[in-house]
Amino acid sequence: MTEHPADVHEHHQHAERTRMPRWIAIALAIVFGAFTALQSRVNGALAADLDDAFTAAAISFGSGLVILAVALCVWRPGRVGLRRVIAALGARRLAWWMVLGGLSGAWFVTTQGLSAGLLGVAMFTVAIVAGQTIGGIVFDLAGLGPGGRRPLSPTRVLGAVLALAAIAWAVSAQLAHDVPFVVMLLPFAAGLAVSWQQAVNGRVKAEASSALTAAFVNFAVGTVALVAAAVVHGVAAGWPERLPTEPWLCAGGAIGCIFIAGQALVVRVVGVLLLALCGVAGQLAGALALDLFLPTGRAVDAATIGGTLLALAAVAVASIRWSRHRHRSDVVERPDAVSRSS
Repeated sequence: MTEHPADVHEHHQHAERTRMPRWIAIALAIVFGAFTALQSRVNGALAADLDDAFTAAAISFGSGLVILAVALCVWRPGRVGLRRVIAALGARRLAWWMVLGGLSGAWFVTTQGLSAGLLGVAMFTVAIVAGQTIGGIVFDLAGLGPGGRRPLSPTRVLGAVLALAAIAWAVSAQLAHDVPFVVMLLPFAAGLAVSWQQAVNGRVKAEASSALTAAFVNFAVGTVALVAAAVVHGVAAGWPERLPTEPWLCAGGAIGCIFIAGQALVVRVVGVLLLALCGVAGQLAGALALDLFLPTGRAVDAATIGGTLLALAAVAVASIRWSRHRHRSDVVERPDAVSRSS
């Protein structure tokens, strides 16, 4: 039965049309996940070099903002996109809270400082991934992302379960069992926030028609929050005694520009849940590659390799279309049948 355009409009008022093949979007989402692992390595080294995680996070976000500001100066579509976002906010086609995705990045970094030391990196990662996965399910069901509502299917649920099993397996040797439950809630909430960030950044990109604009808005908001946190921390605990000793330590912002813009670009194709699963697979694969080619002393074990392979399998399973009918946001619709209202 052919669906009338009006029905499409009723179910997906903000669904954004796309011509990107789904398999390309999935492959790119995995690559962007690997970039997050690389950024974590760089930002971790910067924080250790400065002995100040708050200042390190502010430098990372701030350098990314500078790069994106320069890019906006030379890339006209990005500037046009920024004007579109401002106009959409004024016309209330875009809710004001949808431009605050950068706060999730700030919250993620803050959570690292508050709970990663108590939980350990492994348990912290498990809690983050659990939050991302559940957030992906919830926000897809709610239709928060630019691709509209994506109902659950057996393959998507199985993919989510496999992703959680993959990350637990990959870090099983490092898991600690005597950790306070309340502390676990912090990174879990950060994982939920990351899924929300990916969804709303995708909405900003849809309104702006520019991934560069979405990334700039994200970094601007995150930088303001992190600079404020760094100032408060500096006043209370003191400032770093030196600047970074190596230029590559400041590369985290540039890396973040790539995957934040990239995620805003592909989330409309794959949805929030599948993007989260691709991110898990990419992070594990990227971390594995870094440990193999740029080791830091931790040996690569069978669990890490097995968990990475299982995460890739989770992406493959979740990508299977349960229904023979395509998702409504993939259907080519008439221009007047797609509304960009929030």
